[in-house]
Amino acid sequence: MSLRAKTLAALLLGVAACAVNPATGERQLNLVSRSQEIQMGRDADPEIVASMGLVDDSDLQDYVSEIGKRLSQVSERPDLPWSYKVVDDPVVNAFAVPGGFVYITRGILAYFEDEAELAGVLGHETGHVTAQHSVNQISRQQLEQLGLGVGAILSPAVAQYGGLLGAGLQVLNLKYSRGDESQADELGLRYMTRLEYDPQAMIGVFQMLAQVSGSAGSRIPEWQSTHPYPENREAHMRDLIAEQNLSAGGRVGRDAYLDHIDGLVYGENPREGYFKETRFLHPELELELTFPSGWSTQNQRDVVGAVAPSQDGVVMLQVAKDAQSPEAALRGFLAQDGVRGGAIRQDGSGAVTRVRAPFDATTSDGTLSGEAAFIGYAGAVYRVLGYAVQSSWSQYANAVASTISSFRPLTDPAVLGVQPWRIDVVKLPSAMSLQSYNSRSPGPVDVDELARLNRVETGEVLSAGTRIKRIVGNPLP
Repeated sequence: MSLRAKTLAALLLGVAACAVNPATGERQLNLVSRSQEIQMGRDADPEIVASMGLVDDSDLQDYVSEIGKRLSQVSERPDLPWSYKVVDDPVVNAFAVPGGFVYITRGILAYFEDEAELAGVLGHETGHVTAQHSVNQISRQQLEQLGLGVGAILSPAVAQYGGLLGAGLQVLNLKYSRGDESQADELGLRYMTRLEYDPQAMIGVFQMLAQVSGSAGSRIPEWQSTHPYPENREAHMRDLIAEQNLSAGGRVGRDAYLDHIDGLVYGENPREGYFKETRFLHPELELELTFPSGWSTQNQRDVVGAVAPSQDGVVMLQVAKDAQSPEAALRGFLAQDGVRGGAIRQDGSGAVTRVRAPFDATTSDGTLSGEAAFIGYAGAVYRVLGYAVQSSWSQYANAVASTISSFRPLTDPAVLGVQPWRIDVVKLPSAMSLQSYNSRSPGPVDVDELARLNRVETGEVLSAGTRIKRIVGNPLP
């Protein structure tokens, strides 16, 4: 590194060392400006929404947003463009990206008992933003590559390689440390108690996380995880509550919370497609296709696919956006740089128009071989793409071709009419246990899952009039 670069690096380090985070009171490394931080969130938000989708319930969205906004206004960074959204994902999760963009899944909402628990988790995610945990990681990464960063400043010729910030979903790949998670827990407690929520709710959250994550023996070791074990987070929270002399009591909001999640979709939503063994069925799009036997399958909002057992082959289905016709889309695919296509052939019948061709594609890691098909159906164009490393393609070619040929209209009335399971909040007509209630009014989930959803033991007798969550719906056809 040149003397000029070393001087600039020292200057950057000096400025960063003087930065004091208002939420934590700690000096921290920060090479990212406030405007850059906000832009990262604004870049990521539409991609997150497109990838995961939002729960279609304006009342629930407004409810969560209002709680989040109140938390943000008692934080140390109230002037950020805060946004709180419920994403349509069945996984138990919540996350935040820089700039004040916070997301919580419908999956975790099913397991909360009250508004105070929701506020605690939203406060935790707010704490990640106010403490600038993602920004700190980006700054550390850039410091490690400071030679390149300084080179970009000093020499326009290498500027294209020295951008400080990633964009879009890349920010979701940043992992918090266990220290960051503990700090966010502390900040979450701070913000929720400033709004006079019951601090004991945070303990309930960690107990719930321990239940849904399984026994400690079945998890990865804590030192390999970015999150401390829920039991250890609970113990730390109890210590914090005792140290701060925070008494039990305060706002809980159980009835208001249950009112807002009554009717919420529970688990995977089959209207967005589901697998029945190797068959993929999509009721909304009225299509089906069969993936290779023994391959690992995955259904996401914008792509569904399967990966070979040895992980060197893949086949996937996507909507080909902006495609004028199947043939035009295929020719456009084959015309890409580095792609060499074979003979195009047409097949399909009735409502399905299909064009397909083999191809080879040159990449930085070697050559891929595969087959691409574009299918016209019900006013849309779909792309089915299968490929593998060239040396392995011969063993997968028939399986991929079979998957492409299996695309057909979905006609089974039972599948076309399938509906998701939902949360149904009811009052117990008399004193009874969940075991007794489930025997009288069985649903699609077992009593152990009902106990986790309601945070009680299966045999515990609950008083008459107690509101409980049950799941209603029919088994998938």
